[in-house]
Amino acid sequence: MRVRRIATRVLAAALALVATWQVAVWVSGAPAFILPSPLRVASAWWQHAGEIVRHLGVTVAEIVLGLGCGLVLGVVSALLVGYFRPARRWLLPVLVASQAVPVFALAPVLVLWLGYGMASKVGMATLIIYFPVTVALLDGLRRTEPGWLDLARTMTARGDGGPRHRDRIAVLRHIQLPAALPAFASGVRVAASVAPIGAVVGEWVGSSAGLGYLMLHANGRMQIDLMFAALATLAAFGVALWFGVDAALRRLVPWQADSFDSMED
Repeated sequence: MRVRRIATRVLAAALALVATWQVAVWVSGAPAFILPSPLRVASAWWQHAGEIVRHLGVTVAEIVLGLGCGLVLGVVSALLVGYFRPARRWLLPVLVASQAVPVFALAPVLVLWLGYGMASKVGMATLIIYFPVTVALLDGLRRTEPGWLDLARTMTARGDGGPRHRDRIAVLRHIQLPAALPAFASGVRVAASVAPIGAVVGEWVGSSAGLGYLMLHANGRMQIDLMFAALATLAAFGVALWFGVDAALRRLVPWQADSFDSMED
């Protein structure tokens, strides 16, 4: 029932967007090489469907790999910063300082180091995903209910003045990580929404395949309808990716209340 409701809303929103787009074309009177109509874009998609799908496969692979690498690196970094005090002192300032450099400015450097293949695009997507995932999980670990931690310390108290290393790991595993999962889920949702940006920007800087490459070359050849068709395909995949990740996170964190659902019911 929920899937059907979401699909209906997405379809309604898409139809409203297309209708607004068509009205804007009629009102503005813009030529097709400036703002093509939805019908021209749909025709271009149909004519170049094989090419678009082929480039979509490349971009999807870059996004999925970047998302996976960013999640793994983000989780490891958050655990290091949250568990080891020396890492907190040295790694946390580096993480914050790294955001002072726009990731878009690093795209040419990554292409130079990793080449024009998929590696540089995966690296770009990983960089964009890495920080929000790390910060979200770290914030969740820091905001664990103090009473739960006090109870854990009381139950594992020892004569040496505190819990041993394995007890700290047990507290992290059974208390802090479950408590941090809602915050982590929010970070993953943000990562899923921005993951396509890294891949496409990398393709714009230098590539031989992908939707970003297709859009760039279609724009250079004044095939604006094809460029819009590729852009619409990327947007559709981005929406599907976000809702897919959101559904998976709902299963991962079933105890997290959703006030929106309760209001609708």
